[in-house]
Amino acid sequence: MANTSSRTLRLLSLLQTHRHWAGADLADRLGISERTLRRDIDRLRELGYPVAASRGTDGGYQLAPGAVLPPLLLDDEEGVALAVGMGDAAQSGIAGIEDAAVRALTKVVQVLPPRLRARVNALRAMTISPTAAGPVVPADVLTVIAQACRDEERLRFRYTARGGPDTDREVEPHRLVALGGRWYLAAYDLTRHDWRSFRLDRLTNPHSLGAKFRPRPLPSGDAAQFVRASTGVPPAHTVQALVHAPAEHVRRVAGQWGTIEPVDSRRCRLTMVSSSLDWPTQALGNIGADFEVLSPAEFSDHLRDWGTRFLRAAQRGGDTQARQGDEA
Repeated sequence: MANTSSRTLRLLSLLQTHRHWAGADLADRLGISERTLRRDIDRLRELGYPVAASRGTDGGYQLAPGAVLPPLLLDDEEGVALAVGMGDAAQSGIAGIEDAAVRALTKVVQVLPPRLRARVNALRAMTISPTAAGPVVPADVLTVIAQACRDEERLRFRYTARGGPDTDREVEPHRLVALGGRWYLAAYDLTRHDWRSFRLDRLTNPHSLGAKFRPRPLPSGDAAQFVRASTGVPPAHTVQALVHAPAEHVRRVAGQWGTIEPVDSRRCRLTMVSSSLDWPTQALGNIGADFEVLSPAEFSDHLRDWGTRFLRAAQRGGDTQARQGDEA
């Protein structure tokens, strides 16, 4: 029974990693017969997971949106909260979390019924998140594009270029890239016969055409480098500071801005990645504790500029208050 249960979980995991699985491929990956696979599929359906089946030469299985949330042991409110949270995490600017957040968001949203998807998008559109530094991208836009990249399927959407008209684009999607508080799609444009980068907040109605393509090599070999070169987004800064406060306190105040590593009971190392040095400055100021800049050197210069401006403002404020006192 334990073997059957673990195999069922493995089957569910495989169904979540592809839009469509051929039955023979699934059975081969699990090391079982196709007859046993059909029984395992039925078991998932009994648990509430909506698995669609198709027959014929292209037949197979696909995890489809369901009428109710599957028993991941989440109710409706928890499912919406999880999807909204993953959407914010995907745009947080925290190093290393964007891709994982999009993968998690994709898995959650693809099994949400339409009524809950609408709630997720409405909440994200009407909520200001302290972690979102750029335009909010609807969850369904992120997930549709992520799935098309993953499954190597052509994508069509409406795009508004800067200073230009709206146009319909058909592309071979390559990678999603988070830079400078915005999401970009690196893709081969089939109309212009060249590589392009597209801002997701300027993109509407993305939908997969279901047509497979053979991936082409990127001109630069790295999606982030390609998007940065094509858009002029400045490179990110990695800021490290030794904060004279316990890791628990720093995590409560600034945990959304970066990673915290305890040094001892009274100090910790805070690492933040941002295209602007202003965000790390604000985060360290919010902590309310002494700190030492470990890297980079230009961050120390940036803090001096901020400190000089604040000191001038304080001096002017003191002079103004003194004059008002004399006049009184």
